Amino acid sequence: MGIYDYKVKDGNGNDVALSNYKGKVLLIVNTATGCGFTPQYDGLQDLYEKYADKGFEILDFPCNQFAGQAPGSDEEIASFCTGRYGITFPQFHKINVNGKKEEPLYHYLKAECGGIAGSAIKWNFTKFLVDREGTVTARFAPTKTPAALETEIKKLI
Repeated sequence: MGIYDYKVKDGNGNDVALSNYKGKVLLIVNTATGCGFTPQYDGLQDLYEKYADKGFEILDFPCNQFAGQAPGSDEEIASFCTGRYGITFPQFHKINVNGKKEEPLYHYLKAECGGIAGSAIKWNFTKFLVDREGTVTARFAPTKTPAALETEIKKLI
């Protein structure tokens, strides 16, 4: 299976085929609204505004697995993110990124970066970069700011 074979749920619970993003450079991020890294939403939005018209997409997956830092419903999370940070990139249904109930997409992303099923996401704002052919090219720690990813993104655009 490749990345384009997966389906995820949007914030309204509707299925979204990742094949809709074929030919685009993707930055897939697990996020939280009450985390010390939450201000990275500003940097993510800056990247999105700079490169969306060049085939760049950010896929935002809220996750409450780390210290309960993404409480609230999908609607409440979306309202916070659009109101406080002005995000305009796609935000999906809150998911688990580790464990028995992890989103299958995240199992795939971790495995594609040379990890095994046990290569857990350690915290919010872990980022995966995917090229236009659907190949996962890199995994970045939460401490790597969106601005620090710009060179890597520009190579793929």
